[in-house]
Amino acid sequence: MSSSRSRGWGQALRRRWRQILLIAVAIAVLPYVLIVLYAPSFIHPISTLMLRDLLLFRGYDRQWVAFEDISPNLVRSVMMSEDGQFCIHDGVDWVQMRGVVNDALEGEATRGASTIPMQTAKNLFLWNGRSFIRKGMELPLALASDFVWSKQRMMELYLNVAEWGPGIYGAEAAAKHHFGVPAAKLTRRQAALLAVSLPNPIERNAGKPGRGLRSLASLIERRASRSGEYIKCLYE
Repeated sequence: MSSSRSRGWGQALRRRWRQILLIAVAIAVLPYVLIVLYAPSFIHPISTLMLRDLLLFRGYDRQWVAFEDISPNLVRSVMMSEDGQFCIHDGVDWVQMRGVVNDALEGEATRGASTIPMQTAKNLFLWNGRSFIRKGMELPLALASDFVWSKQRMMELYLNVAEWGPGIYGAEAAAKHHFGVPAAKLTRRQAALLAVSLPNPIERNAGKPGRGLRSLASLIERRASRSGEYIKCLYE
């Protein structure tokens, strides 16, 4: 009787572990399935932060806008601020990434090396925060999304899910909230201010910039004005 009961417990335990394993595999595979599902332009996905706001009953402001209806000023500014090699790399800037790894191994403070595909993957499928676990999950997702999505679709997704303030997501909501204009009408200065606020949109207010933010915006505005060769993959 005791032996029979032990076998029953063992079988139940194995079934439970199989179930846990299957759930873990499904969770790991789901983002890659969603990458394929998000490829068509009529799909307008939300980010994990938007989902969090919904679950906490906070609500959020996001008005989807097609890539063609986003000012090229914003596209240029975001590229030159966040990922100047966007049109060249395969989702990961391996030169920058090697520098980060070397700094970490030497015990030095690491600099940012997130590309736009990596940030888009984080926004759509992962969570905020600095950790090697999340960064390790970002890399294959960025490579897969860059392989499946066109560069234009990638930029469209990024600019429609990026956070630009508490409850403010996407270029259209950000342009209207901070400057009272649609994303299509952003000036070079407004676009540069939005671009440099992206690393920390809660503390960096594009509509009410301090001296440091204005200085950064001036730098990005100059870079954006000379970005012709860097953005060919988006406007050819």
